[in-house]
Amino acid sequence: MGKQRIYTISELASEFGITPRTIRYYEEVGLLASTRESQNHQRLYDARSRARLKLILRGRRFGFSLGEIKEMIELYDVDPTQKEQLRRTIEYGDRKIAEVEEMIADLIQIKEEMLEFRERFTGLLTDLEQKEERGKAGV
Repeated sequence: MGKQRIYTISELASEFGITPRTIRYYEEVGLLASTRESQNHQRLYDARSRARLKLILRGRRFGFSLGEIKEMIELYDVDPTQKEQLRRTIEYGDRKIAEVEEMIADLIQIKEEMLEFRERFTGLLTDLEQKEERGKAGV
């Protein structure tokens, strides 16, 4: 069997477009684990940690809290069938979808209000310009 790929903190940070500080923070809060190279005390990560980091970043992009992400990841470790992890992920996902739908509805309402103001202001501007033109024409 081949040797498992090992990643440095710099390699992971570069690959995922984040800072090493972010990775260290995820480690600090218990989302990731690293090993230390004895010679220069460099943090090293295996393929499993890389996969976890990818899940963490995907969860953050979807708006999940670090606590929710940690819970979902930890469920994978305790339930080999992954059923509970999937249930919890669906539950959190449904909540996020509802939040996104609410934000979309709010944005649509804001857009409609802005369009109404734009129409009103355009009408006012047109009226003012017409009055100015009539004044210049001496009408």
